[in-house]
Amino acid sequence: MTTNGVLLAEQARPLRAAGLHRVTVSLDTLRPDRFTALTRRTNHAQVLAGIAAVAPAGFTGTKLDTVVMRDVNDDELAELIEYGRTVPAEVRFIEYMDVGGATRWSMDKVVSRTEILAMLERRYGPIEAIVEESSAPADRYRLPDGAVFGIISSTTEPFCASCDRSRLTADGVFYLCLYAPQGVDLRGPLRRGASREELAALITGAWSRRTDRGAEARLRLRDRSPLVQIGRLRADPHLEMHTRGG
Repeated sequence: MTTNGVLLAEQARPLRAAGLHRVTVSLDTLRPDRFTALTRRTNHAQVLAGIAAVAPAGFTGTKLDTVVMRDVNDDELAELIEYGRTVPAEVRFIEYMDVGGATRWSMDKVVSRTEILAMLERRYGPIEAIVEESSAPADRYRLPDGAVFGIISSTTEPFCASCDRSRLTADGVFYLCLYAPQGVDLRGPLRRGASREELAALITGAWSRRTDRGAEARLRLRDRSPLVQIGRLRADPHLEMHTRGG
């Protein structure tokens, strides 16, 4: 489960008791003022309290997702890794993507995987790439002292061909790609009484026909402006990443 962490402090134990086995929390900054500027909310302390509640609730394998933006939070990379040690959690740095509500996105604000590694090597020394068979979107790396972190480089080095991720919104729309402008409605058939077999056919049929290569297509563009303009985003909330669970 991926969460913004606001309610996690009170819900961590009930979620674990319900059978949830792993939690990923979005955390773009450790600084309350930056958090407020980025989210327009003042509950940074709640998010940190939620993260602190994860391990005592019995969760392991916790991850912290950080979208890295140039001149916004790219000076916090080492701080976030050090914070991750204390939780404990593995930090995953995500290249800034031109999806959803990133209406002010521009390529010059993207901090690439190469740059992230260079920044961290200046602090920690040589970094080792971890070679492993995995369907996870992050490439993982090990610091000289053994600490592990990940980088999701979907903007500069997209992995569409091997991506096996999809998303289901709270109101039942099945999306096959973060860049997809439309999804498959599952709530309508479900409410009309569709059988398990019919719903399964809808899902597997959509997946087997998918040709989505959103990140790769965007990388090939010469004039790469934000994917979604603010007017369109207001007209269709499904295009927002927090609505999709992105």
